[in-house]
Amino acid sequence: MKKRSSMVTALIPAVSLFALAACGGDNAEETNAGNNAAETENTAETNEEPEEEEAPEENEAENTEENNMGNEEENADAENENGSEEADADGEGGEVNLYTSRHYDTDEALYEQFTEETGIEVNVVSGDADELIQRLEREGEATEGDVFITADAGRLHRAKEAGVLQSVDSEVLNENIPENYRDADSEWFGLTKRARVLIYDPERVDESELSTYDALTEEEWADRVLIRSSENIYNQSLMASFIELKGEEEARNWAEGIVNNMARDPQGGDRDQAFGVAAGEGDVAIMNSYYFGQMLNSSEQEEVDAAESLEVFFPDQDGDGTHVNVSGAGVTANGPNNEEAIEFVEFLSSEEAQGDFSEANYEYPVNPNVEPSELLQSWGDFEEQDIDLTILGENNAQALMLMNEVGWQ
Repeated sequence: MKKRSSMVTALIPAVSLFALAACGGDNAEETNAGNNAAETENTAETNEEPEEEEAPEENEAENTEENNMGNEEENADAENENGSEEADADGEGGEVNLYTSRHYDTDEALYEQFTEETGIEVNVVSGDADELIQRLEREGEATEGDVFITADAGRLHRAKEAGVLQSVDSEVLNENIPENYRDADSEWFGLTKRARVLIYDPERVDESELSTYDALTEEEWADRVLIRSSENIYNQSLMASFIELKGEEEARNWAEGIVNNMARDPQGGDRDQAFGVAAGEGDVAIMNSYYFGQMLNSSEQEEVDAAESLEVFFPDQDGDGTHVNVSGAGVTANGPNNEEAIEFVEFLSSEEAQGDFSEANYEYPVNPNVEPSELLQSWGDFEEQDIDLTILGENNAQALMLMNEVGWQ
């Protein structure tokens, strides 16, 4: 009996170990099964089809631009969050979210300077002007955009008509920006100015032959004039100014005369018109002054060579004056940072910022206390059209209609 008792006693630990092992195995299987189920569930979620995307635009170039804007929106959102966190942590500063169609290094440098002086971060979303306006419309009250900047009073008027801007009552802006360079309802403010000038080859054209925009419609200029498409806002605004100054009939006659005297079908941008004159495709071109300044100071030798072979002429100095237009800014109607937005636009109208626009980007300052850059002064003073630039937007639809009627492509 003693031997049997000893055997039973010896077996108890072995049985216990076996039972524990069995239980452990069951628990391990349950754990593995749970993990496998979780992995299966996670895999299923990962493999779910993404939400249906919007149908692609017909124009591939537009698709690319929209995709770029989408990436910029995501980056801007991330920057906005980071900027807000930093501002909260520091207990100072703030942010302003800028939607802009401008793309110049001068602008970026000014944004950085504004941040250094005020502590307010500038988050930039770049894109096509009309697409940015449409984005502000879509976003409505949920928009993060505080300031909209673009070229041409006609485009600024489109933003106003779309209801995405607000009226701003600022003594600083009213003092820095003359009345004719800002919206009648203070919804946008001109920041830089450019003249729509004549560029000519002095080897083929004597300056004495040049006088007015109207003169380019005369028979002697047949097959000699270069200008870009009627789809371009700069030409639409030029035409809109003629409607204001001359009336619809004379404006239409001018457009028809220009079409008759074109050296080629409209193509390319303003720089391409200068290239065309330099290459002998035409003798005179209509283009914006700051583009010519950029060509003269370009890092591309081809642009410098072309520009140095040409001269600038300001038309209509004994009549209505040379057409001018602006790049400008408006504070958005629903942006979250209203005070910072107004302070930002006021900064861009300051004497220092205006001087930088002129020196680095060859644009004329709108602030009357600032002298144009040395290059611009070398071209001489000129008389401007005496009109309120608000009218350029108001006459835009009529201008485009008249240009289409005379076959301006």
